[in-house]
Amino acid sequence: MLKTETILFCAFGYMGLLFGIAYFGRKRAESGRSIVSNPYIYALSLAVYCTAWTFYGSVGRAAQKGIGFLPIYIGPTLTAVMAWIVLRKIIRISKNHRITSIADFIASRYGKSATLAGTVSVIAVVGVLPYISLQLKAISTSFLLIQDYPRTQMSIHFSDLPVLSDTAFYVALILALFAILFGTRHLDTTERHEGLVTAIAFESIIKLIAFLAVGAFVTYGMYDGFGSLFEKVRSVPDINSLFTLGEETGTYMDWIIHIVLSMMAVVCLPRQFQVAVVENVNEEHLNKAVWLFPLYLLAINIFVLPIAFGGLLHFPGGQIEADTFVLTLPMEMGKKELALLAFIGGMSAATGMVIVEAIALSTMICNDLVMPVLLRLPKTTLSPQTDMSSLLLNVRRTSIVLLLLLGYAYFRYVGEYYSLVSIGLVSFAAVSQFAPAILGGLYWKKGNKSGAFYGLSAGFLIWGYTLVYPSLVQAGLLPLKHVTMGPFGIHWLRPFHLFGLEGFDHISHSVFWSLLANVSVYIGVSLFTRESALEHTQAALFVDVFEYSEDAGRSYVWKGTASVPGLRSLLERYLGRKRAHKALADYAIEHHVDWEKNLTADTDLVSHVESLLAGAIGSSSARVLIATVVKEEPLGIDEVMDILDETRQVIRYSHELERATSELKAANERLKELDRLKDEFISTVTHELRTPLTSVRSLAEILHDNPNLEASQHQQFAEIIIKESERLTRLISKVLDVQKIESGAMDWQITRVGLSGVIYDAVTATHRLVQEKDIKLAVNLPDFIPSINGDRDRLMQVIINLISNAVKFCDSTTGRIEVNLAIEDDLLRVDVKDNGIGINEEDQKIIFNKFRQIKNSSKGRPTGTGLGLAITQRIIDFHSGKLAVESEPGRGSTFSFTLPRTNRITD
Repeated sequence: MLKTETILFCAFGYMGLLFGIAYFGRKRAESGRSIVSNPYIYALSLAVYCTAWTFYGSVGRAAQKGIGFLPIYIGPTLTAVMAWIVLRKIIRISKNHRITSIADFIASRYGKSATLAGTVSVIAVVGVLPYISLQLKAISTSFLLIQDYPRTQMSIHFSDLPVLSDTAFYVALILALFAILFGTRHLDTTERHEGLVTAIAFESIIKLIAFLAVGAFVTYGMYDGFGSLFEKVRSVPDINSLFTLGEETGTYMDWIIHIVLSMMAVVCLPRQFQVAVVENVNEEHLNKAVWLFPLYLLAINIFVLPIAFGGLLHFPGGQIEADTFVLTLPMEMGKKELALLAFIGGMSAATGMVIVEAIALSTMICNDLVMPVLLRLPKTTLSPQTDMSSLLLNVRRTSIVLLLLLGYAYFRYVGEYYSLVSIGLVSFAAVSQFAPAILGGLYWKKGNKSGAFYGLSAGFLIWGYTLVYPSLVQAGLLPLKHVTMGPFGIHWLRPFHLFGLEGFDHISHSVFWSLLANVSVYIGVSLFTRESALEHTQAALFVDVFEYSEDAGRSYVWKGTASVPGLRSLLERYLGRKRAHKALADYAIEHHVDWEKNLTADTDLVSHVESLLAGAIGSSSARVLIATVVKEEPLGIDEVMDILDETRQVIRYSHELERATSELKAANERLKELDRLKDEFISTVTHELRTPLTSVRSLAEILHDNPNLEASQHQQFAEIIIKESERLTRLISKVLDVQKIESGAMDWQITRVGLSGVIYDAVTATHRLVQEKDIKLAVNLPDFIPSINGDRDRLMQVIINLISNAVKFCDSTTGRIEVNLAIEDDLLRVDVKDNGIGINEEDQKIIFNKFRQIKNSSKGRPTGTGLGLAITQRIIDFHSGKLAVESEPGRGSTFSFTLPRTNRITD
């Protein structure tokens, strides 16, 4: 039997371990040795998506719906595939604009509207509270279950427990303390919580290990593997039916809607936005997260069906709640260590979600609900000397405690009537209301504040009516007839069958109507209302974010005057004196400003201060504060667009200048390298010619001076002379070919040529050269390649030259060369691509001209190395083709040539 003291020791010991890991992560960040600046940590932090719903609820869902639990994980997998398109854009925007939350993101896009930010915050808090309660319910239920080990039925129900005797109550308080310590140390919420993210990544590992351990035990310990377990299931008709979707049309629609719902939720949930966007260190980490996160989802769900089926077989007749199978199956089999591990895993899944969600929601409550109220208080209410940074930090900390207590209250009085999955889906449906405003704001410039506000409001009201309202009926707070008959007996207003829609489950029904209303109102109102100049500005900066610099979050469309002391006072009041002075000092150094002489702020400084304030109190509140110390002149939309166009051009010219400078530097280095290679080639050719000549001369003298040599030795020397003579002949032939090509006297051998064979022969000829530098070489050819007229040997020489050129500029071990052949209309195109140092097109022309100018020396030697590319040009010209290069400094080069399929050979 597991003693209560043992369970509590493990639970609170685990929480202590999390504190230690978070503290370690924070200290590493402060010392400049960040742990979270790692794509694997980033991907693991995204797994905060997998909560107690995943750990316990997915099994319960699978026991009822079979494979119907999958849509909630298919959706995030599809979203991960599109992450580089959508999520990368959101991350870039958020970094530029110092976005602090999903409410701040939406408000900032639509003119930094405080009303819109407050609306989003209310929806987020109301919508996510049930989800927080789900986690507390899972912790409380699992504790009561394992406390009764080895019995698998609770001797007491958690609703019968006094609050002060309920472990979940104390867990809620501990989680609040954790979130306060590691999530509200500073007011600037765009500062990453590296200790917190480290702890969340660790929790993701623990819950995965625990779930896999239980799954492996059920599958291979209680049964003889997947095959044996599924065979037993097939003999039980009621369970066997869970393998199929069902024949009802509504089932397929439910799948589609649930997949779309989870696709939206994985971005729109406040905690997911927090870890995926606000806590992101480097957007390049998405490259690994797009496959690691789906892989994690696959791993944690691979044993869901086996555990569900094992529970149904072991506990027939529904005697045990399916949500608890992960815990009750090890308990039933007397595996107390495994049961304890499962309890820790479930607690880990729940605590990670609660902590991050509480931090994200407290930021929204402070910035978008409390802060606007404080700004509207009479000036006499708060002294100008009041340290607002401390006040707002306390607001956030208080918000965290209240959120967890409200979540606990919901769990005690409402959550007991619903399964874990049902509660989670209610929250998913709520936050999905943010998706139209976010996606529309990313790609549609016409979307405006009015459309977003009324769309969100319409969707939220329908969500509340179709999901929250019925839950109050089920909890006994309203008469049942409101659900069965509709309010006032109006049949078509029934919450679960609104406007007569039948065949959907309750969640799909709500999502369909709420999003339909949301999107329709958003588009309709946006089309028939006019946006402000600021909305125009933000729309351009969001939709075209990649056309602007990293400082694009600062408002470029501002005109007016402000005093430096006034701005300094604002920063001191809301960031604290020390942080404000450091921010202004850094700005002065970067912009060469003397604050003693410059007392009037320019546009850039005002925008910079607004950006700093936005990181602390949100964009909408920062905008209001800036207006109190700035005398701003209104701008018309035409002026806004002119300024944005000028800004975009300046940024474009700046980028082009930087790129040109970089390319010139790279070209200079490339030319130096090519000069070096030219000299090496001349030396090599001279050496290659000298070596066989010396050998032939020496052996000939030996034979002449020693006529009485043994026949065998005489024969050996003669064979060497013949071999070296042939080698010398080949070398001279190559030099003559060079001279003939350059002089135009080449004897071309025109036949029908198959380029695939030419390419393979060229690759074979350069195999040793490529192998010596340990470079990977790949060839990609289409299935059918038409023949052309040409000189096969000379075309092979072209490809050999291009491969040899690529080898020279690739690093050993990391070098890669690709030879590709493609058919483009009436042309055949051959590309030789390398990952070397790269060069731009203009410099390539200079290099070609440079090679053409290298002439033979007075001793009659061929032009120096380098003739490779120049000769290649002449061969391609002869075949009526074109030679081109595409390159970027540091990113490699692609040399290409095209040949007409019905080419006319030039003279």
